[in-house]
Amino acid sequence: MKNITIYLAGLLLLIGFGRQAQAQEVIELPMPESPSVVVKLAFRNGSITDPVGKEGLTNLTAQLLTQTGNSTLTKSQIDDILYPWAAAYWSFTDKEMSTLTFEVHRDHLDQFYEIFRGVLLNPSFAEADFTRVKSNVTNFVEQVIKSSSDEDYSKMTLEAMLYKGTNYQHMKWGSSQGLAAITLEDVKNHYRSFFTRNNVKIGITGNYPKQFLARLKADINQLPNTKPVLPKPAAPATPDGIRVQMVAKPQSLGTAIYTGYPLSINRASKDWPAMLIVNSYLGEHRKSYSRLYQLIREQRSMNYGDYTYIEWYESGGSNMLPTTGFPRSSNYFSIWIRPVQSAYSLQSQYPEMKELKVGHAHFALRLALDEIERVKNQGLTKEEFELTKQFLRSYMKLYTQTPERRLGFMLDSKFYGLNDYIAEMDKALERLSLQEVNAAAKKHLQTENMWVSMIVDADEAEALKESLLKNSPSPMTYSQAVQESLPQEVLQHDKRIEGKKLNVKEVTIIKPEQTFVAGRDK
Repeated sequence: MKNITIYLAGLLLLIGFGRQAQAQEVIELPMPESPSVVVKLAFRNGSITDPVGKEGLTNLTAQLLTQTGNSTLTKSQIDDILYPWAAAYWSFTDKEMSTLTFEVHRDHLDQFYEIFRGVLLNPSFAEADFTRVKSNVTNFVEQVIKSSSDEDYSKMTLEAMLYKGTNYQHMKWGSSQGLAAITLEDVKNHYRSFFTRNNVKIGITGNYPKQFLARLKADINQLPNTKPVLPKPAAPATPDGIRVQMVAKPQSLGTAIYTGYPLSINRASKDWPAMLIVNSYLGEHRKSYSRLYQLIREQRSMNYGDYTYIEWYESGGSNMLPTTGFPRSSNYFSIWIRPVQSAYSLQSQYPEMKELKVGHAHFALRLALDEIERVKNQGLTKEEFELTKQFLRSYMKLYTQTPERRLGFMLDSKFYGLNDYIAEMDKALERLSLQEVNAAAKKHLQTENMWVSMIVDADEAEALKESLLKNSPSPMTYSQAVQESLPQEVLQHDKRIEGKKLNVKEVTIIKPEQTFVAGRDK
């Protein structure tokens, strides 16, 4: 009897382990003709899991995982081995997900995976690697983001306004105070608590043998067995009126503007396909056919481009196509007005503007919001609808032109309860009617209650603040040569826009050193 009991107990353990080994959801995209293998490990663990006071811990942990050695090799030794193979592995962290990715030629899969496996299961977390990675991230938060790109800077400060006081407020890279407080022991504990076998999805594509996938799943089940407690994602706040925050920088040639408000839908929502059409018509990322681009860039030569978004767009300055790894429960509509000329810039170029106090920012904001209102109230025409739908159905197919990108979109689909976002959207767009699109625009577009972030020239800040609060006229200023070449209808449009009333209730001015200091400013 005793032997039977022991036998049954052992059998149950084996069954239990077998079930556990199959616990993770696996997305397979076999491509026998591909020369490479791509694996993605998507952990339900983003910057919202950062402890209060240690903002940036999740991203730092994920980065260190891919920037340290394993139990037998240093990071430098690993790099030397991988270089001839053209193999790589990297991490990406967003608000609610952290993704580890590796890509390698089929011929080197076994040798490469042995190294990656060692890093994943037995990371060395060397002190020198921790110091280096933490220093780089801190430099980014305190210096690079504030000086290298005012466009990205305005985007990050907008999110800090939308989500003030919540777990969505801080950048994924963290805050100055949060990063300073993080220790190597914090990183090790966060790895054990959140990079576990219980909160990960496995994605694999390419030319891989079945036995490799079985080995991968078995190894994933050697990760810590902790069941992470995930915080509830924060919702963005809707302001009363238009609330503007200016970050004043000395001698800025342009004013970068990012504005937005909460949006109650996501990729799984009924109105999402319709809003894809509305968004593409208004401001498809880096596309010259869209309305805001034509009005602000093409007709008036005010800046480099103007776009709208119905979800987060990662690294818009460098990515022509949407990337993956950033599925979010919390969403917002936004307008990106790439830097328009400041008064300082215009004064420097044109003698006839030497008395100018306010550059193009006030006019550009008015022009963009006026167009949003027009589409909300009038909708798209039949021709505009058909052309935009045709473009979007073709364009979205480019999103998945590599195996790595296709796998990423498949993993993101699962976050929203979808199977294949790209394929499902194509079918939804095909069925969509003009009436549905215009109804969605009417429902989800608005310009009365918005957050606005501006990176401005310090010498212009007070004058621009006064202009916004008083709804002062903001005539569009052109050089004499440009003005003489403009059609009369553009000048008439300008005259109407310059006095447009905006519902501005508050304008604050801060300095760069006041941004990204603490994680959850109240």
